[in-house]
Parts: sequence; structure tokens; C-alpha cells
Amino acid sequence: MAETAVINASPLIFLGRAKHLELLRELFGACLVPEPVLEEIFRRGAGDSTAKALGRCAWLKPVTPPDTPGSVTAWGLGPGESSVLATALSRQDDDVVAVLDDLAGRKCAASHDLPVRGTLGCVLVAKQRGLIPLARPVMETLVVNGMYLSRSVLDQALARVGE
Repeated sequence: MAETAVINASPLIFLGRAKHLELLRELFGACLVPEPVLEEIFRRGAGDSTAKALGRCAWLKPVTPPDTPGSVTAWGLGPGESSVLATALSRQDDDVVAVLDDLAGRKCAASHDLPVRGTLGCVLVAKQRGLIPLARPVMETLVVNGMYLSRSVLDQALARVGE
């Protein structure tokens, strides 16, 4: 069964700016975006490149998140991260993965034994699955478009996929 992704704003923003949003559709069986995440992106304005891209991606399915469990609320995360985790936790039987970059959100996911993958991880998996020939050009485009990765983290990650 293909994984269901519940996606936060930063992976959508970074991949959207870099024109690699389609990687998510190719990686996951379903791509869910909680309404608070969409609201965060659309607050950026109708002219925002990610907002425009989302309007063209019918495969990104908006979802109303369930109430956020107290065990997530206790982490003090933003509405986007909290809604991603609440939605993913409510769908754990669906082979779900939370797609987010925020470190506190990733730690919260780990504390709930919830699989998590960041933008970098999505690109590396795409390379491993043969969806892209090389990860480095994609990662360099992400960095040029605002994603911060130290050179050492980037080089270590790319070494894991033979680049």
C-alpha cells in the first residue's frame, strides 16, 4: 500500500518555489493538506508562487483536521504543524507519514511513533526510487529558493544516495 502524506507548509513552499511540487504526487499514494496549512499559504497572497501552484494541483487534497490531542498541544507548535500531526495521528492505520521540516514538530511526531519525512528526505527518496536522476540539482534549486541547509548537511545527505 502506498503511503498517505499529510503535508505541512514548508515542504509545499520550498518544493513549490523550486517547481518540484510534483515530486510529492509521485512519492505518495495520497497527499493531504490540513486546512490550517492551506490558510497559512494563502495568507501569503494570491500572487505567491506556492499559492498559485496549489491552485493547479487537484491531487493535493484539503482536509479538515480532527481536534488536536493534548499530547500534541503540549508541544506548543503552530497551527500548521499541530494540524498535520493531529491528522496523521488520526490516520495511523493508513500507512501515513507526516511531511514537515520543523524540528519541534519532528520531535513531537517521534514521541508519538509517527513516521515523518522532511523536504530533504522526500528528495532523497525520490532519487532512491528513480523518480529523479540526481538529487543534487533539486536540492541546489531548493536552497537557491530559500530552503536553508548547511553545506555539510547537504553533502552528507547526498552521500547517502551516492552523490
